[in-house]
Amino acid sequence: MSVAGRLAPVVAALPESRPFVGPEELARRAGLDSLVRLGANESAFGPPPKALDAMRAALSHTSWYGDPESVELREALAARHGCGTANVTVAAGIDDLLGLAVRAYLGPGDVTVMTLGSYPTYVYHAIGYGGRLETVPYLADGTVQLERLAERARATNARIVYLANPDNPSGSFATRDALRAFLGALPADVVVILDEAYADFVPPSDLVSDAEAFADARVIRMRTFSKAFGMAGARIAYSLAAPEVGVAFGKIRLQYGVPRIAQIGALAALAEREFVDGVVTEVARGRDDYRALAERLGLATLPSQTNFVCFDLGSRERAEAMVAALLQRGIFVRKPAAPPLDGHIRVTVGTERERMLFADAFARALAE
Repeated sequence: MSVAGRLAPVVAALPESRPFVGPEELARRAGLDSLVRLGANESAFGPPPKALDAMRAALSHTSWYGDPESVELREALAARHGCGTANVTVAAGIDDLLGLAVRAYLGPGDVTVMTLGSYPTYVYHAIGYGGRLETVPYLADGTVQLERLAERARATNARIVYLANPDNPSGSFATRDALRAFLGALPADVVVILDEAYADFVPPSDLVSDAEAFADARVIRMRTFSKAFGMAGARIAYSLAAPEVGVAFGKIRLQYGVPRIAQIGALAALAEREFVDGVVTEVARGRDDYRALAERLGLATLPSQTNFVCFDLGSRERAEAMVAALLQRGIFVRKPAAPPLDGHIRVTVGTERERMLFADAFARALAE
């Protein structure tokens, strides 16, 4: 019997899948030493200075494991969100949290519902653990069809509904009232994963309040230090949910999955509100730059409440060709995979210099 023959049936039935091809590999393929990184929605503005200082000071203790309970960080996050530490779980990025939620609440053959083409790591986990995926397409302008998601959840007896808000890859945002209506239309026993990776780029008054979110035990919110806090490489995020969710996650999470240095950096970053606010302001300025660039080039963009903007190239073929053309010019961008958004390229807001480099390469590639 071959090694492959001993795979678990769920895994043996899966096609080979890579949700992301990293910029390092893309650079190697293109014969380049490095790329302008505008494809993974990393922060171009780095971590907060105090977070860097704290992590540097902790380097000599890299031989130590991190606190498996992340107590100091959870206490700080609980104070930030007006809850108890039992409401907070710290994990190695939202990708890790998504896997925990799927393992905890989605059994083999159970249905989960999401928007077609939304964040692919959720699909990776849902299918990888034997779930059955039901999808609803975006509208042409990138809007998530909340009513249809709720309808599909009811019709399929879904166990989990996944919603990224703001959305990735469209950048769209469902308002507080729209989200309330959506939650009200869902079955009482469905788990709602509310992926808020980009919530720091939304005015707090536009988000569902912490108190309101905690009042609905179905909702598992996920926040990250990867975007506005500039700590994607540290791999650290947290969930906000009812205490029983934390208990469930505690049964299956890696006890030492979050590095000590990441916990220290995240704790220090929480005190850097002024720095993070500055990142949010610069990102908003960069989104305006991108919209103005598109207008000059005769293109349209999708509305965005994130740190990226989608440019409409008109067709999947043109979008794929543009991704390749930009790569040859040393610019790394990505594109949505599924219709109706597959005719767009998605570009992270870089520094002013990076935006200028992108604008020049984009204009030249369009002209050709």
